[in-house]
Amino acid sequence: MAATAIPCDLARTGAAETLIGQVAKRGLAVNLLVNNAGFGFRGPFVEMDPVQLAPMVDLNCRAVMELCRLVLPGMVQMRSGAILNVASVAAVLPGPWMASYYATKAFVLSLSEALHEEVRRHGVSVSALCPGPVATEFGDLSGLSQSALFRRAAEPAEQVVRAGLAALDANRAVAFPGARTKLVAASTRLMPRGALRRITGAFQQRR
Repeated sequence: MAATAIPCDLARTGAAETLIGQVAKRGLAVNLLVNNAGFGFRGPFVEMDPVQLAPMVDLNCRAVMELCRLVLPGMVQMRSGAILNVASVAAVLPGPWMASYYATKAFVLSLSEALHEEVRRHGVSVSALCPGPVATEFGDLSGLSQSALFRRAAEPAEQVVRAGLAALDANRAVAFPGARTKLVAASTRLMPRGALRRITGAFQQRR
């Protein structure tokens, strides 16, 4: 199978449209879109640098939305296609000490569930993949890989990828891969939000 690499900084304004334009220019079509680009920072919100936060929101939220909007019309017209938006189990949790990152993943989850419902009758699948910690370079960028807790909990990337593709095949709106992640997601329906805030905040501070 041939692969075509198109370098692009999706945090930049207009980058999504430029990317899809380059895809079309090469005579290619998007049958499967995986929105996996993203990054995050850990620390008190009041100490976060706005210059860092803005590109994170642009990449984690705006680029996901724009890419979905650019490819979905063609998929709906062809009555086939799939989108996998990589969110996080953080999407269903309050995230003290990673407040903005958790909020961006909540956006991705909400958007994905809504799009799933809108386009499923057209033969198009949209799923949100909500893993826990994953062994990727994200841990190094965010500083989380320095935490023993993160390293112990991190799942192999290959396992998470398989779970995401299986969710698309089954046309499930949301997938929480791994027993630990499923348990965390279930706890959000049973535990008071105040308790969730305190537990998540304590966990983030210990990392």
